[in-house]
Amino acid sequence: MKIQTHTNFVRRASLTLALALALLAPVQAQSTAPAKGMMMKGKMADRCEEMMEQKHKMMADMKAQDTELTAQVARMNSASDDKKIELMAAVVTQMAEQRTAISARMEKGHDEMMKHMSEHMNMGDGSMSQCPMMKDMGGMNEKSANAHKEHPEEKK
Repeated sequence: MKIQTHTNFVRRASLTLALALALLAPVQAQSTAPAKGMMMKGKMADRCEEMMEQKHKMMADMKAQDTELTAQVARMNSASDDKKIELMAAVVTQMAEQRTAISARMEKGHDEMMKHMSEHMNMGDGSMSQCPMMKDMGGMNEKSANAHKEHPEEKK
């Protein structure tokens, strides 16, 4: 009889433990999932802001370069004929250097943007529309979103 009481106690304790685990498991899963998602959103939001800052810096750098080139062209145009060729060579050289540098910078930025967009797509619906980079592009509507589906050179 003592063995049977002990066996009943073990069964009841096991059932109670199993029930408690079954009831607590969904609660635990729900409580950790939003925290992880929010952490990812926080990291993603930081990355979005970082990319926006990089874009604005690149645009500011390009404006500064344009201002410098405009000043150089003005000096070239107002220079005497014997100095114009020398100043023209300096303008062309600077333009070529800037173009090479900006092309490399834009290619790197494009690669980073594609990776960033992929991360948003992996996060699910609505993530990309909340990205400041996408908002800054403006006019991202269904027509422009679907424009990539069919290329003109592919139509035949």
